[in-house]
Amino acid sequence: MKTMRRKDRETPRLEAEAILAAGAYGVLSTVGEDGQPYGVPVSYTYKNNCIYFHCAAVGHKIENIQNNPRVSFCVVGNTRVMPAERTVKYESAIVFGVASAVQGPEKDDALLALLKKYSAEHIEEGKTVISEKGKTTTVIKIEINHISGKAQR
Repeated sequence: MKTMRRKDRETPRLEAEAILAAGAYGVLSTVGEDGQPYGVPVSYTYKNNCIYFHCAAVGHKIENIQNNPRVSFCVVGNTRVMPAERTVKYESAIVFGVASAVQGPEKDDALLALLKKYSAEHIEEGKTVISEKGKTTTVIKIEINHISGKAQR
């Protein structure tokens, strides 16, 4: 991993993990078979030092992950434009890892964690949707190899 150029903005790992845990969405970056980069926003959950998200069983990101499971994932939080200072206040976390589909109890746990994050007030209805549609939903896990955080506050 390359070292961060602006060491004064680097955050400790625990702070980077907190940014990751609190984010509303992240941008998944993959590379296609032809070498073309592809970044797409996804809803996700951070659990057991892994990132989980759900998607369809086919599509651009799935094809890219099957071709090359090495991915990057970025979350940006607490942004505020500061016009007079010609800058932006922000915090971010970037992850490098390996993506793969999960099944069985791990898949069910990830879907429940997503439900708790995004629909905590509707857990029972969400469990019904999971039981009805969970079999046709793909859940991807990113096993984190490296995480870094950066902030200007």
